[in-house]
Amino acid sequence: MRWSGRLSLTPRILAVNVFALALLAGGFFYLDSYRTRIVDARLEQSTRELKLLALGLQAAPPSRDDALIAAYARQTEDRVRRYGADGRLIADSFAMDAPRYELRSPESEEWQRHVARFLDKVVDKVVDADRPPDFEEPALDRAEAWPELLLARKTGHPQSMNRYAPDRTFMISAAVPLPDGTLLLATENARDITRIVRAERLRLGMVLAVAVLASVLLSLFLARTIVQPLQRLARAAVRVRLGRAREVMVPRLPERRDEIGMLARALSDMSQALRQRIDATDAFAADVSHELKNPIASLRSALDALDRVERPDLRTQLMAIAQDDVRRLDRLVTDIAEASRVDAELSRTRFEPIDLGILIERMVIAREARGVPRGVRLAFARPRKDVAVVPGDEGRLIRVLDNLIDNAVSFSPDGGLVRIVATVADGQVLVSVEDEGPGVPESEREHIFRRFHSVRPEGEAFGKHSGLGLAIARSIVEGHQGTIAIGDREDAQKGARFVVRLPMAVARDPGIVSE
Repeated sequence: MRWSGRLSLTPRILAVNVFALALLAGGFFYLDSYRTRIVDARLEQSTRELKLLALGLQAAPPSRDDALIAAYARQTEDRVRRYGADGRLIADSFAMDAPRYELRSPESEEWQRHVARFLDKVVDKVVDADRPPDFEEPALDRAEAWPELLLARKTGHPQSMNRYAPDRTFMISAAVPLPDGTLLLATENARDITRIVRAERLRLGMVLAVAVLASVLLSLFLARTIVQPLQRLARAAVRVRLGRAREVMVPRLPERRDEIGMLARALSDMSQALRQRIDATDAFAADVSHELKNPIASLRSALDALDRVERPDLRTQLMAIAQDDVRRLDRLVTDIAEASRVDAELSRTRFEPIDLGILIERMVIAREARGVPRGVRLAFARPRKDVAVVPGDEGRLIRVLDNLIDNAVSFSPDGGLVRIVATVADGQVLVSVEDEGPGVPESEREHIFRRFHSVRPEGEAFGKHSGLGLAIARSIVEGHQGTIAIGDREDAQKGARFVVRLPMAVARDPGIVSE
């Protein structure tokens, strides 16, 4: 893995497939074993047939010996020789009848034969085949010139031997001793063995060549379908990293339904989400700069005027303005810090099962204990225990509910009623907060969740709110994989109704990690 990881995918795919084909090329080793078995079978056959001739010569009268030897040579295509007890040649089938084979000189053959013999040598070298000795007709044809005859005379048993003819065809020889002290030798030029092995090698080579070609083409096709899309995605990712283009289109590869298509669409969605996050950060920074300029400018004007104003009442008024601007700046900085870190903190927070029924009940009791402004009443329909349970961070969910209740109380008339309901439907927990205020126009229902967008009730002094409360609430809810929306009240009465939808906690899973 260490060295292969330095290669690109294309040569790695080719290497794997060619390696598999190399195992198929091992068939050449099988051909060597196949050839050896054929040669062994032919040696055994030649020995067995020569033994039959020896039995025939023992049973026939001596006058029939030459006729039997000639007939045997015609049937087996062998050259049969008989040597006397003194090793002298006394009979030769080639002298009795036409020669049954002819040893060919390689120099007299066509170039195709030279190529075939060269391939034979290459294959024998690759498979490390044992090379038999060369066959040569002795200058003085006596029994002592043939090792198989000497061994047969010494042991008294038939012997066989395999040699190479000058053209690398097989010479099969067998030697049988006779009871009268004479020896029989049969030699055969087994060209058919070479032809059979070469034909099998040709077929195997053709199969291997077709397999290699198909494997290479399929490997290139596989590399094209894998490597090229990955290269396109890599180039798009580099452009995203460099950030030189305002919009970088990561190919989505909609026609692909495999893992690469899934990766392409995931990278495209990720790049779009990253661009949206960058745009949101840029817009947030611009909004922060704009929002901070107003109180800073007001504070600067008040402080500059303090040096020039001598009247105590005006100085007191300017100090009140400066203190109000400082409080406004403090509130803005606190809310901006909260808004900027809410996403990052939620991504690292371990969610625990939270019973919203119990949580809201505690919040309502605490608010009523502190006193609700302008006599506004809070009503909460508490669900059964362990019903409205969601996975989440308790502190963040309290922030959402506080913002919604504060907003509802602010817009409610004196003595008005704020109704809080928690229910369960379709695997979600729904929390609704209704007030009896003027409501929110439909054209403003999406804008109120934007950062620094503030719509306040009549009579409230400017700058009491940063305009980040509902934006922070939406960020927290979406970080819990939920949604928040605003609409009209279900009873068609005047007022606004905020609805938060959060996924229910799975009973068998006591806690999940936020992603």
